[in-house]
Amino acid sequence: MPSPPPSSGRIELVSVDLVAPDRRALLEGIDLCVRASERLAIVGPNGAGKTSLLRLLFGRFAPSRGRVAIDGRDLASIPLAERGRLVAVVGQSDQPDGRLTLHDYVGLGRIPHLGRCEGARHARVVAEACERVGLAGLGGRRLATLSGGERQRAAIARAVAQEPAVLVLDEPTNHLDPRARADMLALARGLGVTVVAVLHDLALVTPFADRVAVLEAGRLVALGTPEEALSPATVRAVFAMDCFPFTNPSNGRPLLVFDTPDA
Repeated sequence: MPSPPPSSGRIELVSVDLVAPDRRALLEGIDLCVRASERLAIVGPNGAGKTSLLRLLFGRFAPSRGRVAIDGRDLASIPLAERGRLVAVVGQSDQPDGRLTLHDYVGLGRIPHLGRCEGARHARVVAEACERVGLAGLGGRRLATLSGGERQRAAIARAVAQEPAVLVLDEPTNHLDPRARADMLALARGLGVTVVAVLHDLALVTPFADRVAVLEAGRLVALGTPEEALSPATVRAVFAMDCFPFTNPSNGRPLLVFDTPDA
């Protein structure tokens, strides 16, 4: 059997609906294209369908209608092992066994590649993944001894070791302090792969995302750059918040500030 072509990480959702077993509509009419190596943030109020959309991207859910594709290939047609080489997932509720060493935990990312390359390369990829996320030299430490920020970095390292074309992040900054949150997203942004992340903190979106998808009640209501998608009108309508666009005086980058409107 010929090897599949190299993946660039381009994602397409075409006319996607997702219906729950109780017949509730979780997502309706989603049309979305994520470009290769793009960083996309998915935002919306609680219950908007953010996690449901994310789970479609790695095949945890199958669409009730429509199509999800990576590089033009229907996700449902891609074998599980190959899918594991294409898409890595870091979830908000990942709770690995604290007795695992960092090296062994990051090595779990190599499972989709077992039998496809020599053991020496597996070990090298694991070591390089740890180094890339700032955990070099900690391979023998048990996860239980790592800080919350280090454990989040370990989860990213495991995903990096998977060598995916697409990285899916479900609220990756939970339980982190503000600096650790910024560092985590800067790390994900710099990996050079397609990254799709659900974010609850709107203040984190601008420095991370190339584009933003805004969901409300299962529908895509805005899509564009952070400044376009998180316009004052959209933020007020979807989040009942005020949004004030500024320019960062130190670097000239756009900056969005959010506040609760007066009653």
